[in-house]
Amino acid sequence: MVGFGINQPARVEAADPYQIPTGKIPTVTSTPGGAYVTVRVDLDQNFVNLRAGPNPTYEKVGVLLIGQKAPAKGRSPGGEWYLIEYPGAPGGVAWVYAYLVNVSAGQIPVVELPPTPTPLVTPTINPTFAAQFVITIAPTRLATFTPPPPLTIPTFTSSSSGSDLARGVPMGMVIIGLAAVGLFLGLISFIQSR
Repeated sequence: MVGFGINQPARVEAADPYQIPTGKIPTVTSTPGGAYVTVRVDLDQNFVNLRAGPNPTYEKVGVLLIGQKAPAKGRSPGGEWYLIEYPGAPGGVAWVYAYLVNVSAGQIPVVELPPTPTPLVTPTINPTFAAQFVITIAPTRLATFTPPPPLTIPTFTSSSSGSDLARGVPMGMVIIGLAAVGLFLGLISFIQSR
């Protein structure tokens, strides 16, 4: 239709909608591939490290998450580490610590261990710095026993200087007599002050 010089789009009508026919889609099924390991779910961490060899000194090559499975290819002679299939690692295999995984039923062969890694840096000690911490203790002689000088016990002699009266009256009696005189004089002064 054309009206007032404006072109209007033509109306389009679709025929009956048809459903696209579906065929049978094949499902992927696997055959038992042998033993596999599953990361334990009761760990305190969310993942476990995978290493290039059966020891923490080997470099890390990847991780497995909690509950993740991987086919087991072998184990170390002591059974403490498992060799698993891991496509992200060099050679397509990695090692996982046995304590961190559960193993499904199946025979896992003992495999030959990879060579021990060489450290990137060899620790060396500068002899100049090490010499500063070397302490040489000069030997000393043990103490020898020296006997003490002989013990001298002082002795007191009575002096006969003084009067015979002082010598005959015990000193305690003099003190008690003076105390009695003091109490008597204190009592008299208390009575007079009233």
